[in-house]
Amino acid sequence: MSQVRSYREAGFDSLLEELEWRGLVNQSTDKEQLAEALNGDPITYYCGFDPTAASLHIGNLVQLINMRHLQAAGHHPIALVGGATGLIGDPRQSGERTLNPKEIVAQWAEKLRVQISRFLEAEGENPVRFVSNYDWTAQMSVIDFLRDVGKNFRLGTMLAKDTVARRLNSEEGISFTEFSYQVLQGNDFLHLFDEYHCVLELGGSDQWGNLTSGLDLIRKVRGESVNVFTSPIITDSQGKKFGKSEGNAMWLDPTMLSPYKFYQFWFNQPDDQVVKLLKAFTFLPKDEIERLAGEVEANPGRREAQKTLAWEVTSYVHGEQATRQAIDAAAALFGRGGDLGSIDEGTLEAALGGLRKSDGTFATAKAGDRIIDAAAAAGLFKSASEARRAIKSGGVYVNNARVEDQEQTLTADDFLHDRFVLIRRGKKSLAALEETR
Repeated sequence: MSQVRSYREAGFDSLLEELEWRGLVNQSTDKEQLAEALNGDPITYYCGFDPTAASLHIGNLVQLINMRHLQAAGHHPIALVGGATGLIGDPRQSGERTLNPKEIVAQWAEKLRVQISRFLEAEGENPVRFVSNYDWTAQMSVIDFLRDVGKNFRLGTMLAKDTVARRLNSEEGISFTEFSYQVLQGNDFLHLFDEYHCVLELGGSDQWGNLTSGLDLIRKVRGESVNVFTSPIITDSQGKKFGKSEGNAMWLDPTMLSPYKFYQFWFNQPDDQVVKLLKAFTFLPKDEIERLAGEVEANPGRREAQKTLAWEVTSYVHGEQATRQAIDAAAALFGRGGDLGSIDEGTLEAALGGLRKSDGTFATAKAGDRIIDAAAAAGLFKSASEARRAIKSGGVYVNNARVEDQEQTLTADDFLHDRFVLIRRGKKSLAALEETR
């Protein structure tokens, strides 16, 4: 991963200017005031992450990258893991959230804390501070909450929030539980303002209403002006929420989404999206991104921009070793270099995921099976005779080793990690078979 530079090192006049150039700012409070705050003496800022799952996803990664830019500029980060708000969940456009058990939320909160510490400096002169809003929210009685916090919110303003308004007009409506979320988040900002003089909150653009709740609350009860800004919801060329398809998020946890699949996701981005993603998801300097943009236009077939994007983001999230393994696995599968035997079992299985049958299983084989029969069973050939002809012409490979004998059989040593054997026809047709247990 490229070195994180302060905006001055990156050649910008202000931090806000760099963030805007990278497409990381959508809505904000007064830009002149915000730019002045970010360019002045170090300030304390925060972003909240609710433990509604066991991992963050690439939508959260945008916020972590914004936080890292600010931290590199000398500002002091607070990562709020929502031990309290995670029990409720912010209102979604699609409907009411399922409430998770308290013990599950507590486990997820700890996982998120560990995960976040990989993306922000957690030691040194300016480490990230971790807080949980459960620590101060759980101490308040319902009466205290309504008297001290709730009295400062006006129903008309709350009802006008975009997500709330949409949910009110839907068939399902919105529960009081989710409706109260903006009050809880506003109280978080007030608490952090009082405790740490936190004067800036970050979030996604779908959180604008919740962010301004805290801004309004601090202005009303403390008479102070603070700032908020949001990053845009990253979308693909069809306008779909980036990184999600059929409800599946691009998780940052390697046990929920393998580094191989994560790398391939970025590598397969189209030319019309890759420069935008390089700006938002990497710390590469402006001149390097502009050079890569030129390569997209001049030499699109080389896919240098996509390779760089995939390397930068995957190494930031999973580390350089896992990223190299993902690259080596992709190359080794199709005989473009790399040793299949050196690929760890988890990476290999992830890389072979797209070769499963429609029922989610792999074709099977065992030591002693003829390669022509295994290849035909895996769908590479219509018949054993067709496989024989391909072997005769030198176009069949087992684990990237050319098959010379038409009657050759599989051996126990052919099964990588005692599980998988790969049979390839030509350069591009590949099948994976799992050893019969």
